[in-house]
Order: sequence, then structure tokens, then C-alpha cells
Amino acid sequence: MLRYFNFNSEFRSMNVKKLLKLNLKRRNKHKVMAVGYALSIAFAFVLSITNNNNVSASVSKKDTFDYMLLENSIQNGINDPETIYPESSIENIKSLYEIVNYGSREKTVEQEIEVSSGDTFLSILSDLGMDYDEAHDIFVKLKKVYDPTSLKIGQKIAITTTIDSKENKLLSLDNITIMPSLGQRYIVEKTADTGYTVRSEKDELLEEVNSARGEISGTLAASMQKKGVPHRVIANFINIFSYSVDFRRDVRKGDSFEIIYENQITPDGQTVKSGNILYASLTLRKDKIALYRFKDKAGNVDYYNEKGLAMKKTLDRKPLSFRQARISSPFGRRRHPILKDIRVHWGVDYAAPKGTKVFAGGDGVIQMARYNGGYGNFIKIRHNSEYSTAYGHMWKFAKGIRPGVRVKRGQVIGYVGSTGRSTGPHLHYEVIRNGKRVNPRTIKAAAGENLKGKNLDAFRRQVAMLRETHKNMFAAADNAKLASAEK
Repeated sequence: MLRYFNFNSEFRSMNVKKLLKLNLKRRNKHKVMAVGYALSIAFAFVLSITNNNNVSASVSKKDTFDYMLLENSIQNGINDPETIYPESSIENIKSLYEIVNYGSREKTVEQEIEVSSGDTFLSILSDLGMDYDEAHDIFVKLKKVYDPTSLKIGQKIAITTTIDSKENKLLSLDNITIMPSLGQRYIVEKTADTGYTVRSEKDELLEEVNSARGEISGTLAASMQKKGVPHRVIANFINIFSYSVDFRRDVRKGDSFEIIYENQITPDGQTVKSGNILYASLTLRKDKIALYRFKDKAGNVDYYNEKGLAMKKTLDRKPLSFRQARISSPFGRRRHPILKDIRVHWGVDYAAPKGTKVFAGGDGVIQMARYNGGYGNFIKIRHNSEYSTAYGHMWKFAKGIRPGVRVKRGQVIGYVGSTGRSTGPHLHYEVIRNGKRVNPRTIKAAAGENLKGKNLDAFRRQVAMLRETHKNMFAAADNAKLASAEK
């Protein structure tokens, strides 16, 4: 590795011809060997270039040639330093010999390791050849800013090491960079005193406003995805309208959507995460539902129509993360699938895969969370003096769900299962109004609180700005599409 060589000025000034003459003089009786020696020098030169084609040399061509002559002389049995360089000092010759016999074996290796099943931070360092005590020292220092046990399968770690290239042995670990997420880095570096320092770096994220619109063909989610809308934004979009739209029944081919949303990006333009939806609209046949995000003076966030009327309902009609879940059994009289008799079904059954998240249908307090006979794992939530909701046959409850706990609408309370009297995984969902069970599909729950006063004034100003943004963004998209069509 030529960049490690620091030749003494006496070696740089040495006359190459004189050196060759000295070497050839020792073999003046063996001219054939001299020819072979010259060829071996040329071969060493080519080999050196090949082996070091990725190394940034910090020495001159004269230094490089002197070094190759010295190394080749040693390989050909000339082991007397003074014979090779009679005009040099013994100290300089020894220094150069150390470079030949050891320094040239040092090699810097940069690699990216992907965490596999069973890997730990310590096992990765051990596989590199590091002893346990040194690896543990790095582990302890890194844990002060980042927990090494949180490494995930598939995560990549950038590592720079120095190795003995001839024995393939680790000489030192120079740098470790862990990037658990875009814009966030944890760096371990070797210090001059053979210790290690650890630091964290975080890019300052920028807000980017994006827009998309399109006609619905197939599902809404697939149509939005084709327009480049991120999955998380699509899920939020569907959740916003879930209070008033049944996506399985109400949305049809030919309907359309519009959305303006934020992204958080790194300085180099990579998206770290999707941000808030500022504006969302659905056009269902001739009816257009347009909603605007607004944060009031108290810090509460909700979506309102252009007049400041809250579209959010107190209760969700389908409190599942799987919004396309079908109704396997409606509310009302039916033939019981297990008991085989005719009786009233006091809720709506939504068929969904086992483990599907079950949400609280509205803000409220947990009244019951236990196994309840034919209902299996059962939860009941009191929302206010008028309404309660119940959830049956769940696989298990979410962490922390127990009587007395207050929950928010959309909070995960459990997971779809088939406990109790059940023929397959589904959610049994009930709505109780003033102590009487009613059809969750037809209940007219009260609307959220509408904006008024200063909040309404601030909202109107925000809507005006968003309308201007809407006009500019979608006009630019239309112009770009028109220009592309003309080409």
C-alpha cells in the first residue's frame, strides 16, 4: 500500500542508474540471471500496479521505483542492505526494510455488512477478528447513544478496517457507521490512543408539499398508489373519510380523488417519512367531499369542510385496519351458524384475517376486557352517556387494555380472532344506544364540534391559502401533461 510509505530524502535523491549498476555488478558473472532479474523487475512493476490500482499513492514515481528495486532485490537473495544502498544510513535502510517486510501488507478495507438472522453487534465484530474485550468496550460506548441490540435483520452497517493482507488478519477497526433510518447516523471511530469515540449525526429534515389526483379504477388504494402516493398517506386518506364513506360499497369506477400532503425529506432529497394531509377530496359520482386539515388554538387537529363544519363522527362504522373487510353476518334475525336456530344477531360481523388490528370506535373508557362466554375475548367501551360499543371473538387484547383505561378513536385495542362461539376469524361489532343494541350500519352519530370565533377566522384564512396552492399545483400538473401529449 504505497500511501503508507514515507521515504527519506536520501532515497529520493539516489541515482537509479547507480543502483542498477550496483545490483548488476554482483551478477556480472551471471549475465543470463541479470536478464531474468531485469524481467522480474518489470514483472514486479506490473504486479504492483495491479495490486494497488485502487490505492491513492502519496509518493513520487522515483520513490515507487526505488521501493520496487529494493523489494525485488530481497526476493532475489540480496539481503545485505549496505550492498543495495551503500550511500544510505543504516537507520534509513532499516526503515525501508520494515516497509517491505510489514508495511506493504497493510490494507484498508471498506465493506457493508447486512445483519442476518442470529447476528448480534458483538458477533459481527467477532467475525471480523476482534477480541471480545475490545468489542465489548465499543458496545458499551455505543449504547450511550444507540442500543446495539436493536439491530434488525436486513439492516446494513458500514465498516472500515485495516488488515494484514498476507495473513488476512485484522489489525484495527477504524470506523463503524450505523444508519437505523434515513437522516440518522451513529458513528464509532478509532482514536490515536487506540481507544474509540462515538457520536450521532442527524440531518435537518425539510418539509416538501406534494399533490396527486386521479380517477379511481379498481380500489382507491391501488389508484392512489399508481399516482405515487405513499402507503402511509393512502392509509390516512382512507381513515379521514371512513367516518362518512363505506369504501366497499360507496366507491365505484370513475370516481376521483385529490390530495395535497407533506413529506419530510433529507437535504439530498430522500424521503424520510410522509407528513400530514393538508387537503383531501373524494368525488363520488356527482357528490364531492372536500376536507381541510386544521389545528385549533387548543392544539386539537381535525378535518373540516370549507365552512368549518367537522365531518368526523363520534363512532366508526367499521373499526378495523382492514377497511375492505366484508360483512359476513349483518345485524338482525338470522340462522345461527353453530346452533342452527333462528335468532337475532345483535351486531355486525366483519370477516378479516387473524391478527387484523381492531380500533376503538370512538373516544371513551374501557368498561370490560375479558373472556366472555360465546363472545370469546370481549371488550366494551363507554363513549358517553348515550353510546357504548362492544367487540367480540378477538384473538387477544392490545397491550395496556384493561377496565378503566381511556382510549382514543382509532387506537388499537385488540386483534381479530375466532375465540368463543365462532366459525372463523372475524370481528363481532355492536353499538349500544341508551342501553339498547342498534344497527352499527345505520346509526346516526352526532357530528364533531364545528369551528367558530377566532378558530373559524384562522381556518378560513388557511383554506384560502390552500386553495391557491391547489390551483397552482394542479395547473402545473395539467400543463406538464399537455406539453407531454403535444410531443
